[in-house]
Amino acid sequence: MDITSTENLLKVLAAFNPWWKSGTVRSEFSKSYKRFAFHEASKLLNSEDFRRTVVLTGTRRVGKTTIQYQLIEQLLLSGVSPSRILFVSLDHPLLKLCKLNEILDCYQGNIYGEEDCFYFFDEVQYASDWDQWVKTIYDTKPLSRTVATGSASPVLKKKATESGAGRWSIIQVPTLSFFEYCELLEIKDRPILSEDVRPTALLKYKKQDLNILLGKLSVLQTHFNRYLLVGGFPELALAKDDFMAQSIMREDVVDKVLKRDIPSLYKVRNSTELERIFLYICYHSSNIIAIDAISKELNGVSRATVEDYIGYMESANLIYRSYPVDLGGKKVLKAKAKIYIADAAIRNAVLMDENLTIDPEELGITVETSVYKHVAAFYYQNTTKVGYYRGGKKNNEIDVIVEFPSGKILIEVKYRDKASINSNDAIFCLADEAASSLVITKRADDYGIQPSAGHKKILRLPAFAFLYLLGNAEKNGYRGRK
Repeated sequence: MDITSTENLLKVLAAFNPWWKSGTVRSEFSKSYKRFAFHEASKLLNSEDFRRTVVLTGTRRVGKTTIQYQLIEQLLLSGVSPSRILFVSLDHPLLKLCKLNEILDCYQGNIYGEEDCFYFFDEVQYASDWDQWVKTIYDTKPLSRTVATGSASPVLKKKATESGAGRWSIIQVPTLSFFEYCELLEIKDRPILSEDVRPTALLKYKKQDLNILLGKLSVLQTHFNRYLLVGGFPELALAKDDFMAQSIMREDVVDKVLKRDIPSLYKVRNSTELERIFLYICYHSSNIIAIDAISKELNGVSRATVEDYIGYMESANLIYRSYPVDLGGKKVLKAKAKIYIADAAIRNAVLMDENLTIDPEELGITVETSVYKHVAAFYYQNTTKVGYYRGGKKNNEIDVIVEFPSGKILIEVKYRDKASINSNDAIFCLADEAASSLVITKRADDYGIQPSAGHKKILRLPAFAFLYLLGNAEKNGYRGRK
């Protein structure tokens, strides 16, 4: 029996595309809440001015497939014939045995033979030569539109440069921001803010206006710790059992990526070493990571292997790497990266330490990880660099720096009860070198404007307020503004 026969292939395709019969997308697939990335993808998919292949990338369980279903639902509601829409999950066991053109030939020979199709390819990197076939669709079927998802960002970006130049637009789908988390859970009394309310704009607020705004935001503080535990992943954020949610996160987000996705994509033979390196990074998230130190601590895992595996984890959206940024001509360290787990909730699920959200040092690491993730995700589409500074005579550090061609934003995380900034702190000394400077604090009443060593002021803002305001700015299209 031919496993990949037309009959078997059609059965799988029919199962993936129930709207061919029903005319609708099942509500449990499309969900009601739409992430920011959905709106970006929708604009590109429905644009009449130019045609692009939309590629959604991000780690497991962030909602890439849900966004595809929501786009399909939108097409159906707009009157597009169900048979014109093809959804294919390319990590399905049967479909892995087929070439992408064989799947397309089966669809067009049996379901819809015209060229004005909407193709949705899920986990596209599992199809051999997928980039060439997506390019072929774009070049030979000008009435078609394509949306693809993938978990290996650098792989997709490399293919976009080679085969998709001028044809593809890559949309990063990060884990939920705190703002999205609050919207998803419909947090009661969450403030609805005007579009011009963004973190750096608060430097110009009068004290009374700042008091009013922070009073509105204070209702969010009680939800912040749970967000750090499980809040980055939509399905898990909605779960009522946090312990079970963390268990699922370890299994689906971590184990499957480390034991299946990365070994499959990069031909990794020893997934145990990969897991050990990831665990090391979990314990040292937000620190400058020395490759030699990892190699030594892990009993001689070669330096080259450590470098390769860290690259693979970054490609799978499990970690971020932050590199040093020059500030005002000050000497900086050589290009050693700080490494962050892609979401604080992943770190908490892996370490399984009940004290992570109450131990001051661990909580500081968790919040810095979350702040970096939010800032990196916010600016990923812009001509910016998000890094850190460490230098000067006392080798002081500024946790996060956003570098624009025309200026910088300095962000220092001081998540503790007494978050004082003094004359020895780098952000105090170097605030005049930046467009804006912020200190991220812990207490709801620890906010306001404080002086620096120069003429420019420093804004103090609680972490929950900063992250929510950043999300409000993202919602209203303020990416790239200082």
